[in-house]
Amino acid sequence: MKKFILALLATVFMSVPTHAAEVTDPENTLALQLKDGTVLIEMYPDAAPNHVARIKELVRQGFYDGLKFHRVIDGFMAQTGDPTGTGRGGSGKNLKAEFNHKHHGRGAVSMARASSPDSADSQFFICFADAGFLDGQYTVWGQVISGMEYVDHIKKGDGNNNGLVTSPDTIISMKVLGDIQK
Repeated sequence: MKKFILALLATVFMSVPTHAAEVTDPENTLALQLKDGTVLIEMYPDAAPNHVARIKELVRQGFYDGLKFHRVIDGFMAQTGDPTGTGRGGSGKNLKAEFNHKHHGRGAVSMARASSPDSADSQFFICFADAGFLDGQYTVWGQVISGMEYVDHIKKGDGNNNGLVTSPDTIISMKVLGDIQK
């Protein structure tokens, strides 16, 4: 197990660009491994405490490992977190909205939901570009601080079919950085 952790740490840190932002809180930083490299996501426990706690719980269960980016709209966002890969599934636990003052700018990580504000579950999206029109309507719980170029390379979906992706890219793994460093 120790060899696995050391190998994972080496992979994470070797694929993080030298211009990466400094990680100040490993317990609230995610390492999202994509096909092209590692993306670091700073989480906002002060702005969305219940969402951050649930995301970390699911991450620690390995819930996100292998899940598809089932909806990816060029110039807008990449969505994942559905174990069925259809956009209709989740973990089975809805969260009460925690709308906050965080902006849906490039690299913002926010919860997907159905029409009810309190219907967010496990699905989330990463913004490719400014999407300020979503502010106050979706819960922003994190921000990409390194590796956005890898997010940019996620396979895009059909623009005429709400971003549905044929043969989508997947999350290789998602870990809490503090767990990797222990």
